[in-house]
Amino acid sequence: MSRYQLIVFDWDGTLMDSTGHIVNCMQQAITQLSLPALEDSAINHVIGLGLNEAAYALYPNASAETVEQLANIYRETWLNNPHDSPLFDHAIGLIRRLAEQDYFLGVATGKSRRGLDKVLTSTGLTSYFHGTRCADECHSKPHPQMLEQLMDYFGVEPKQTLMIGDTEYDLHMANNAGADSLGISHGAHDIATLGACRPQAIVDNLHQVEHFLNQL
Repeated sequence: MSRYQLIVFDWDGTLMDSTGHIVNCMQQAITQLSLPALEDSAINHVIGLGLNEAAYALYPNASAETVEQLANIYRETWLNNPHDSPLFDHAIGLIRRLAEQDYFLGVATGKSRRGLDKVLTSTGLTSYFHGTRCADECHSKPHPQMLEQLMDYFGVEPKQTLMIGDTEYDLHMANNAGADSLGISHGAHDIATLGACRPQAIVDNLHQVEHFLNQL
């Protein structure tokens, strides 16, 4: 039997192949505000933070008003864009099988509540997740509040909790909450960045997530 009772997934870059779409929407917002141009790689690096925190990280010398404008324009661009990013291969099968094994399943994401509800509905995965937390409800990653609230909700100890994510913010959040983490390298951050966060392991894809859990 697995030592974990609660498995918490990040969303963007972990379950959904959405990093390119996020970068494109942020570039549109930057252009609309006539802000200094940024490389895609700079935007890629802040994926996983809450939206305001990401905007501030991109433009640390900008005024609070500009940061708020950038966040708001990005949010509306993303919500109003008809493009649906695909789930990574094996995402639906993995979630269904974990649910059948009686794990508590959660999501901790830098998305807003509106954004997460939109993609949960469009992918048909809403009913599989027993608890979710978003960046507009809690402190942004890597603060542990999202995980702490989910663990409290389910009555699960940190040692019984596994956080799965594609960024250092996901893994540092787990560290800060006293939980274990599993890095996945098909998203925003590279293996070296993930490895520095001391996860239990780093996998390449969701197929390997299931293999990791089956070996416990």
